[in-house]
Amino acid sequence: MKSVSVTEVPTGAQLIDVRSQMEWDEGHAKGAIHIPMEEIPSRYGELDLDSDIYIMCRSGGRSAQVASWLEKNGIDVINVTGGIIDWEHFGLPMEKA
Repeated sequence: MKSVSVTEVPTGAQLIDVRSQMEWDEGHAKGAIHIPMEEIPSRYGELDLDSDIYIMCRSGGRSAQVASWLEKNGIDVINVTGGIIDWEHFGLPMEKA
């Protein structure tokens, strides 16, 4: 599985946040799409397979699990290590629900 740090995510990338609704509401990466981890099996059809897909969570653990599941189902994705913790640390654009 390919992994990148938050500083390597291109502006405007298809960024999927797999955290819970409560975590999402507290703040998320600007422009991210929210698909909670438990909804991935029923909603992965919403992913744009013609663009790189970056998966993010709080620190990188849940996103790695989701990325692994997606890859086992034939979808290439990129795990964002450090997650929202690093995103905030580096002062990258955030928004609240």
